[in-house]
Amino acid sequence: MTSRYHRLDRFLSTRLQISRSNLRLLLAAGRVQVNGVAERDRQRRIGPFDLVVCDGEILQANRPRYLMLNKPAAVVSATCDDHHPTVLDLLPNDQREGLHLAGRLDFNSTGLVLLTNDGDWSRQLSQPENRVRKHYRVTLEKPLTEEYVTAFADGMWFEYEGIVTRPAELKIRSPFEADVWLCEGRYHQIKRMFGRFDNKVLTLHRVAIGNLVLDEKLKPGEWRELTASELAVFSD
Repeated sequence: MTSRYHRLDRFLSTRLQISRSNLRLLLAAGRVQVNGVAERDRQRRIGPFDLVVCDGEILQANRPRYLMLNKPAAVVSATCDDHHPTVLDLLPNDQREGLHLAGRLDFNSTGLVLLTNDGDWSRQLSQPENRVRKHYRVTLEKPLTEEYVTAFADGMWFEYEGIVTRPAELKIRSPFEADVWLCEGRYHQIKRMFGRFDNKVLTLHRVAIGNLVLDEKLKPGEWRELTASELAVFSD
């Protein structure tokens, strides 16, 4: 996960394998540039996407990447797995380096998955205090009633975690289909919540994360980079 910050002197020492005295001389001479500007402060903090150049040699030039992917069923939300294909396997080999998932989906669930090499960005999406809502479309084995709407809004006691789930919104679309909005992601949370009514979830599809909606043009297994306007959704 790309998210680490380093002091400039430690970064250069690791990359160039030089002594502290030579490192000080290097910086004093203005031979190190950070983002196109000569940097002499050895304590300068270097982020994962700062451009660092020494004597014309590029030492770091990472580009932040943000992708949306339409996850098919029977694919693991992981970067590697010994038994099943992963979401990363859906990308060409030359597009995978450094990417991790910003939020997972169950093995047989489908829909919006975000991939990035920016650890700070993915944490922003996952931190409970940010209350980023996820929108799911669910089909069920048994018909729905208004009792479900109330129970989801009140929250449910999860004995294993010893918590009451945050209020969730449920909208009945048809007797066997509903939209659900959550701002947390407990283990198999939606299935467990419907399980309180002994109602089996047949399909679960993530439609959106926050205001970012899955591109309808993406077929299962397809992906694309996020646009600048889509990234702005999470900039606040």
